Amino acid sequence: MTSKYDPLGDFLAAQKASEVPMSFLEIEKVIGAPLPPKAVNYPAWWSNNTSNNTMTKVWLEAGYRTERVDVRSRRLVFRRSRSVARGGAENAIPPVHAPRVSSVVARMRAALAGTVRVAPGVDLTAPTGEVWRAENL
Repeated sequence: MTSKYDPLGDFLAAQKASEVPMSFLEIEKVIGAPLPPKAVNYPAWWSNNTSNNTMTKVWLEAGYRTERVDVRSRRLVFRRSRSVARGGAENAIPPVHAPRVSSVVARMRAALAGTVRVAPGVDLTAPTGEVWRAENL
């Protein structure tokens, strides 16, 4: 079964670089169609979950994963996760630094790596000013 997103898979599979930065406009030119509204408004649309959408399967089958998705600037990076040889043979490309993850939090951080960007100087542990109170429990 062919998908309208197959040209993106062909494009990515032909790349030699381990990172392929692209704008949403460049992706639309490659696939020859506009991206769905959810793709341009919701970073989650670009997740690497195979049950997410048809296009996700295309970039994963081409041996790439998405990273650094920025819907505001309409850009993302495809990072090679494995090589795909002609005929469909796959060869795993080991990560440069594969940390041993033992805790649930560490596994979550590893899974979410590259999906969130925090502006320099932002302290995520700083109080927000909100007051939370337990109401008669």
